[in-house]
Amino acid sequence: MITAIREVRRAKGLTLEEVGRRCDPPTTAQTIGRLEVGTRTVSVAWLNRIAAALEVEAADLVTLPVRSALPVAAVLDDGGARAPRRPATVPAPTATPGTVAITVAGGIGNYRAGDTVWLTPLGPERFGEALHRDALAPLPAGRFAFGRLVALDPLVLLGLAPGAKPVTLNPAPAWLGVAVRLVRDL
Repeated sequence: MITAIREVRRAKGLTLEEVGRRCDPPTTAQTIGRLEVGTRTVSVAWLNRIAAALEVEAADLVTLPVRSALPVAAVLDDGGARAPRRPATVPAPTATPGTVAITVAGGIGNYRAGDTVWLTPLGPERFGEALHRDALAPLPAGRFAFGRLVALDPLVLLGLAPGAKPVTLNPAPAWLGVAVRLVRDL
């Protein structure tokens, strides 16, 4: 468990000894120090004792790790979009439900190797929102097409590589993923 005991103690201007004396029953500064740095396990009982000593809620002393991730729907390179060879995810600071991603393996169009493109899946009734935007479309046999949506009836994606042929999506796919965020390490 990751705790914020040290941060809260320091913010309140207290020493290890002072916190130890405030505990009920009192304890040593060494014990408080070990609990702060994690060399001693912080039980719920200890968490409650220290919270009372610091005059805060026990929840104020606990920080939970953030582990949100996006599933990789496709991998993009100069050969186009393809399904990943094995399931993969990319770390995400905050993801809305349903968001998927493309990882870019090779530079194409405005995308560089190492980029991640976040996509919001749209149902057929919302395909118009993707017009003139980059979109991912599922194809039969686990394949994908990625490009700029340039027409709605029928749906046409224009590939991003120079000289790429348009892909007509007929019949229309069950969903389109419209690009909403580019994540690029600088």
